Amino acid sequence: MAIQIALNHKTQYRYDRLVRLGPQIVRLRPAPHCRTTILSYSLKIHPKNHFLNWQQDPQSNYLARLVFTEPATEFLVEVDLVAEMAIFNPFDFFLEPYAENFPFTYDEAAARDLRPFLETEPLAPSLRHWLSEVPGESVRTIDFLIGLNRRLRDEIAYVIRTEPGVQTCEQTLTLRSGSCRDSAWLLVQILRNLGLGARFVSGYLIQLVPDLKPLDGPAGPSSDFTDLHAWTEVYLPGAGWVGLDPTSGLLAGEGHIPLACTPDASSAAPISGGVDACQTTFHHEMSVQRIAESPRVTKPYTEEQWNEILVLGNKVDADLNACDVRLTMGGEPTFISLTMPTLLSGARSASGPQKRKLSGELFLRLRDRFAPGALLLFGQGKWYPGEPACRVGR
Repeated sequence: MAIQIALNHKTQYRYDRLVRLGPQIVRLRPAPHCRTTILSYSLKIHPKNHFLNWQQDPQSNYLARLVFTEPATEFLVEVDLVAEMAIFNPFDFFLEPYAENFPFTYDEAAARDLRPFLETEPLAPSLRHWLSEVPGESVRTIDFLIGLNRRLRDEIAYVIRTEPGVQTCEQTLTLRSGSCRDSAWLLVQILRNLGLGARFVSGYLIQLVPDLKPLDGPAGPSSDFTDLHAWTEVYLPGAGWVGLDPTSGLLAGEGHIPLACTPDASSAAPISGGVDACQTTFHHEMSVQRIAESPRVTKPYTEEQWNEILVLGNKVDADLNACDVRLTMGGEPTFISLTMPTLLSGARSASGPQKRKLSGELFLRLRDRFAPGALLLFGQGKWYPGEPACRVGR
């Protein structure tokens, strides 16, 4: 059962004087491969005097390119979207036989397509040491990736970092801490050094309060929450791009909404562009709200809702009785004609013209006797094994 949520995201830059804004690139529209259903989306821009052109970059991410015609003291980007949070199985895929166990080597065509996602940075001492501890024996590919993801979650402490850019792998491993984007970029480099195509993902993370507290493990968020987040996608033959979130140690699920997936973290920034030199005040605001949710096993109808259903049901019953509408259970009577007992026997004569005529007459007689004025329905009946077509149903 799905929960529909409304997400609002505002990003505002205020300048201490009139400035000229260069072309701005906004990467805040869910990517084409997003598995969470997006029911509606809108992008609002201030100042109003601007031109907006939607584009797609080489990785098929949606880009809004903005050109402003007049100087401004403010630049505001506001996103509103409605998403259907239906749980899906992140393990719902089959790998190509040659990729079921790691290590494996991409075939020639895949390796050529993945070239930008296999490029590595110079190998720093800390990352070289980290990679040396990765087991080399053959293991199921998905188990191997889950192990890497969990190892980073356990070894790299999550911190909120307001400085721009991404830490180097050496910094993250030395500090043993980093933001979500630092852990995501580190995992990208680890996977590439192991021969796996990987890309950096910037997107929205939506976390809803669980209906029931888990019996073990973390309790989850205390209130519905959303924020910009970063994770990693790895390319697996037969499965395509699979999301790994090293901050949580989990595979990406319905709460991960990708906005930009790129070979380099620098090209996945939510907003980028130039502006005249000035003093800037930055404001960022995000919220998520449930707008519809269906009853489910872990959160069934309340007593008030059940009472409303019962009241409505009683009213429907009263209206049916007042109109003399009678509901009965249908059946499938089978008959043999007294005058032609052998005509209707046999598979091929079961739907012949004589049977249609006789059964039609019987049908009308039954109506006149038991339900005068009733609505008659003619359609296909059962199709028995060995018979060339469906029987006539009434």
